[in-house]
Amino acid sequence: MNHRRDIGLAVIGCGTVGRIRARIARDHPGVGWLGLCDRDEAVGSKLAADTAADLFTTDFAELIARPEVDAVIVATDENEHEAPTTAAARAGKALFIEKPLATSAVGSARVLAGIEAAGVPAVIGYTQRFRRRFLATKAKLEAGAIGEVTTVVTRAFMNRMVPLATLRRTRQRATLTPIVVSGTHSVDLCMWLMQGRTPATVYARSTDRSLGEHGTKDATLAIVTMTDGTIWSMNISWALPTVWPGSVYGLEIGIVGTDGILDIEDTHRDTVLASEHAQPAGYAPEGFAAGAPRHVDFLTSYPPGDLWAGQLWGPMREETTSWLTSLVTGLHTPHAPAADGHRNLLLTMAMDLSAKRGAEVSWPVDPAELDGELQ
Repeated sequence: MNHRRDIGLAVIGCGTVGRIRARIARDHPGVGWLGLCDRDEAVGSKLAADTAADLFTTDFAELIARPEVDAVIVATDENEHEAPTTAAARAGKALFIEKPLATSAVGSARVLAGIEAAGVPAVIGYTQRFRRRFLATKAKLEAGAIGEVTTVVTRAFMNRMVPLATLRRTRQRATLTPIVVSGTHSVDLCMWLMQGRTPATVYARSTDRSLGEHGTKDATLAIVTMTDGTIWSMNISWALPTVWPGSVYGLEIGIVGTDGILDIEDTHRDTVLASEHAQPAGYAPEGFAAGAPRHVDFLTSYPPGDLWAGQLWGPMREETTSWLTSLVTGLHTPHAPAADGHRNLLLTMAMDLSAKRGAEVSWPVDPAELDGELQ
């Protein structure tokens, strides 16, 4: 794509995340034209009014085909990423895709192949890469501060608002599991921090005693062995009570090397609010009610950032603005390329496959094999 002063941007999907991205983009000096698409005309029209968008339509193909459009953000529901992403790639548009590329392994491979064939720049929305503490960790690892990494331990805790809000929107729930939907952020982060390492085997276990009735699992615990012998424990539960003070994500990572250790606590317990007044849920898509009042909150635990003066500030703003800036200036950024998004999906699905089989899974794994057993 040629660098230019003004970007024509299309945002497909005007829900929670699409709204955030569109409002941030509207304020970017490099965005000269903004078009929106959503199948819900009321939702999309409201965002169009709030952002003074140049166009709103319920037809993503119409929007992508507009001559003003240079770049596309795909922020639809998880099960609906494939069609607009493929259409935008074929049209030669730069892409920012909320994870995943698709909710099937074969579909993800198909989307990635289309992106690579079109030769368009495409990144995945893995906001954790833009957190200051993880950028600092990445820099120290690249500088060799702890020598060669030998062991990584990851623990992610979430309350159940995300699965309850996510699952209510669709009956296609086979791959809407804690590791695939939310654990993928920690998977991407750790694979980025361990850059250059390749999985060899995956072994996992899961439980569904709390959320099984909703069509998903409570937790998945996995051990991944890399081809160089590095071992990584990746554990996530998204079944904590709705009243759990963490609005969304609480993360701990330990990275042990031959010459040192990096110990990262990202549980957000350093800023605690307790109030007689019930606090809003950090993750609150339109029409979702948490079902119980929350009087204690771990502030800053909503991964995209925090609201001030009606605007979102934090890593999602940095992620969005740096992507837009990169389109104009060629700025080098830590965004996850589409290939990383595909790998992350296959790796999380391999964990679910291992848990289902009760046996170790070898890597690489065939996308058709994953779909055949998990879909």
